[in-house]
Amino acid sequence: MSLDVEHLIRAHGHLDGKELLAALVGGELAGRMAVTSSFGAESAVLLDLVAEVDPGMPVIFLDTNELFDETLEYRYQLERRLGLTNVVVVRPNDQELALAEDLWRTDEDRCCELRKVRPLARAVAGYAGLVDGRKRAHGFEREHLATLENAGGVLKISPLANWRAEEIEAHFLRRNLPRHPLVAQNYRSIGCWPCTRPVDPGQPARAGRWAGKGKSECGIHTMSLGLDGAGI
Repeated sequence: MSLDVEHLIRAHGHLDGKELLAALVGGELAGRMAVTSSFGAESAVLLDLVAEVDPGMPVIFLDTNELFDETLEYRYQLERRLGLTNVVVVRPNDQELALAEDLWRTDEDRCCELRKVRPLARAVAGYAGLVDGRKRAHGFEREHLATLENAGGVLKISPLANWRAEEIEAHFLRRNLPRHPLVAQNYRSIGCWPCTRPVDPGQPARAGRWAGKGKSECGIHTMSLGLDGAGI
């Protein structure tokens, strides 16, 4: 069944947070939505909202084979704590891993394509709506992010797009959510270990990703969803 993405944006674009998720889960996107989560520094907030609305919604976790051990453990901790019942682990295939190997040293874009963009594209093919935890407060390419966007006929849903850092922190405290272990070491955006660094006070959250490389996105939020790499 085709999806009228622009209609959904007009109807629900004024909502955010839990209200936005509830409106979409109970409407045309029922059974056709998935969440993509890194189980990173702020992921608990979005996943907490998802668990309140629909704990059985598929949560796609991309294990690149280069994640911090702390991230892998945090995934299990949040899964148990929040009662998420449908976490789907996605990994690069053997060919992609062989091609990627140490590419993070010389070609970060190609490494991200092999470890993240291609595997995720295969995993999300067929979903009409994809939920993510992006926020305008992270800066860089995300400064003008909307809560709902049309990505080639797929509805990209960013319920926390409007949330400030103070609101994220308040939700952590109000709900007594566990923190990613690396947050205590000033990691504010956490991806693969070779390309993630702590940030200094006052720096944007994503300043520690690919630091000094002129790169702030891996590509999974800018690809043509369900198409790029899906058949590779």
